[in-house]
Amino acid sequence: MSATTVPATATSPLRRRALGVVVAVVSCLAIWSIGALAGVDYTVESPGQPAVVIGAGAIVTVALGASLLGWATLALLERFARRLARPLWISLAVVVTVLSFLPLTQVEAEGGAKVALGATHIAVAVALVALLPRRR
Repeated sequence: MSATTVPATATSPLRRRALGVVVAVVSCLAIWSIGALAGVDYTVESPGQPAVVIGAGAIVTVALGASLLGWATLALLERFARRLARPLWISLAVVVTVLSFLPLTQVEAEGGAKVALGATHIAVAVALVALLPRRR
């Protein structure tokens, strides 16, 4: 009787994608922490809204949510647009990243907070674009 084994490569896309999500979240938390240690005031005030302090919990929640949403979008593209999934998803990731900077231009916050928060947007994009799509 022979045992059935799953080759290591069969799970590597799943592991790589999970790693992408973890890297995105951890890198955002690291950027936020470095800013906090450097004395950055993460108080952000949107027009017509009360001031909000962006804490570590919000950073983790948003980075995790964006990463999982990116993963789900890629999975849908792979299912329904197999050949074009990778270039479509990377293009979409770039567009979403660029658009994610718009709120930073419309809020009141100190420069260090805007730079650090903007860096978290880039960190998520880099981690996901590097690790989520299938290798060619």
